[in-house]
Amino acid sequence: MRYKQKKNLVYCAMSGDIIHHGHINILKIANSYGYVVLGLLTNKAISEYKNSPITTLNQRKLVFQSIKYVNKIILQKTHDYTANLKKLKPKFVIHGNDWKSGPQKIVRKKVISVLKLWNGKLIEPKYTKKISSTILKNKIKKNNNGINKSK
Repeated sequence: MRYKQKKNLVYCAMSGDIIHHGHINILKIANSYGYVVLGLLTNKAISEYKNSPITTLNQRKLVFQSIKYVNKIILQKTHDYTANLKKLKPKFVIHGNDWKSGPQKIVRKKVISVLKLWNGKLIEPKYTKKISSTILKNKIKKNNNGINKSK
């Protein structure tokens, strides 16, 4: 049986250091728009805007490959989406609305600008509150510090 590619190409970029339900929410939404190509950020790309990941690129790729909402994975070598977007020309880019401020604000503006070249559209689902890889890492650190102090 041959898989029929869904009509619309959808691009979603993630670092995916610690996968949580917020990532799954975004990918599920992305999948509802079409064929999802995940731009997996390299360690270098991640370190351009936040701390380096604790898992390797191959480990992160393996996890994303097992998520049913992801159809294909490509590397995103910089925090800037431009190169991958120009190569793929997706109909949609999906990203949580949390990047309207902070270090990703400039990247968002570039995405909007590049998408205009072929009438692509940015879809920004509501950010899943109270969850992020950073929050999870901080909780782990806090728990480990508590354990170490009690010894």
